[in-house]
Amino acid sequence: MLRPLLVALFCVGLVGCDVVYQSPSVNPLRDGDAKVRVVAMTPDTVISANRSTYRPKQLPAVFFGAAGGGSSPRGAGALPRTLDNPGTAGGFLETRVPPQMVNGPYKIGIGDVVLLATPQAGSTVEQLTGLLAASNSRQGYTVQDDGAIAIPNVGRVTVYDMTLEEAEAELFQRLVAAQIDPTFSLEIAEFNSRKVSIGGAVAKPTVAAIGLRPLYLDEALAAAGGVSAENLDYASVRIYRDGTLYQIPLNELYSNRGLQRTQLADGDSIFVDTEFQLNQAQAYFEQEIRTAQFRQTSRVNALNELQSEISIRRNAMQDARQNYLTRLELDSVERDYVYLAGEVAEQSRYPLPFGKTATLADALYSKGGIPTETGNVREIYVLRGSADAREFGAVTAWQLDGRNAANFILATRFELRPNDVIFVSEQPVTRWGRVIQQITPSLITTTVGAAVR
Repeated sequence: MLRPLLVALFCVGLVGCDVVYQSPSVNPLRDGDAKVRVVAMTPDTVISANRSTYRPKQLPAVFFGAAGGGSSPRGAGALPRTLDNPGTAGGFLETRVPPQMVNGPYKIGIGDVVLLATPQAGSTVEQLTGLLAASNSRQGYTVQDDGAIAIPNVGRVTVYDMTLEEAEAELFQRLVAAQIDPTFSLEIAEFNSRKVSIGGAVAKPTVAAIGLRPLYLDEALAAAGGVSAENLDYASVRIYRDGTLYQIPLNELYSNRGLQRTQLADGDSIFVDTEFQLNQAQAYFEQEIRTAQFRQTSRVNALNELQSEISIRRNAMQDARQNYLTRLELDSVERDYVYLAGEVAEQSRYPLPFGKTATLADALYSKGGIPTETGNVREIYVLRGSADAREFGAVTAWQLDGRNAANFILATRFELRPNDVIFVSEQPVTRWGRVIQQITPSLITTTVGAAVR
C-alpha cells in the first residue's frame, strides 16, 4: 500500500512543477526576447487600437464591372455597363468623355428660319413690299431642302452652310442685282437644323436646339427639367455620338465643372441612366439608331455587332471571375488572416474579408465562439505584434474580460489587423482536469504493477 501512495505523491509533485501538462497563457512579463504588454479592452483603448492604419484587400475590378464597358463595336458603340453589386458603389462606372470640339461660327442649316429687317421705312417700302411685309409681321424665311430661301422680288437665295456674314454678303449681291436698296440686317429667328435629344431619368424628355452659341451638357439637362434620379451613386449620363457611346457618372458630373461644360454636337443623344440592367439604355439607343438608319444604313448592322460584343464580354467576364474564385479556393491569392488559438470552438485561421474590416466578434463567432465549459471568458486576448522593426519581439495583448456580458459589445467594435492572434485562456478547472486525465493511466498502470508484484 505504501508504494502506490508514493507514486501518487510523485505525480502530484510533477503537476506542481508543470512537467506533466503545459498550458499556454499570456505572460505580461519579459519572456526571453519577447516583451508582452497587456492592455485592458475598454472603449478608449478600442478606439486607440483601431487607429492603426490598415487598408483591406479589394476584389478585382472584374467583380464590379459588367458587359457594357470597353471599346465600341464598328459603327455602333458599346452599350452602357451595368452594376452587379448594388452595395459596392465605388470604381465601377467608367468615365468616357467625348472629344473636345473645335468651335466655329454658326452655319445656317436646312429648317432654320432667317429674318430680314430694314432699319427704316421710306421710298424702299414700295420696292420691298413683300420683304417689308414679312419683316414687319415678324415672319421669317425657312431654309428649304435645297438650301435656299424665297424672297419676293428677289427670288431664291441659297444660304445653306453659310455663316451670317456670308449669307449677308450673298443677299447684298442679290438685292443690288435686283436694283433694290441693300440696306438690311439678317438674323436667325429659329434654330431647327442642329438638335440634341435628351431622355432617360429626366423630368421632361425633350429635344434641344443648338444656336449661335455652343450647347453644353448642363444646359441640355436643364432644358429637360433636370435629372430625376434618386440615387446618384449608380446614375450616369451617356452620350451617343457618331456610333460611339460616351459615359459620365452623375456624381462626377456634379462635382466637376469641366464635365458639366462638355460641348454637345448636332445629332447627339443624351440618356440619363439609373438602372443596373442594360435593357432600358439599350432600347433607347436602338431607337435612336433605327431612327437614323434612313440617313446611315450601316448602323443597322451595328446593332447585331453590339449584341455579339456584349455576349463576348459577358462570357469573358464570367471566366475571369470563375478563375479568380478557383485561385481563391486553391489558396493562390494573397490574403490577410488572423489566427484563433486556445480555448475556441475551432483553432484555425480566419481570412479577413475583402473591401471592409472585420471585428473580434466576427472572427470568434464565425468559428463557433468560445466553449464556456473550457474557455476562460475573463482572459480573451488579441495579440498584436509591433509594427516597429526595432521592437520586433514586442507584443501588445488586448484583454477582453467577458465575465460582464456587456463587454462583448467591445468585441463588435475592436477591428482586427493582419496576423493578429486571438487567444482564449482555459479555465483553471479545465487545466486540472486535463492533468488528471493525463496522469490517471500512469497511476492505474503503476498500481496494477505494484499489486502483481
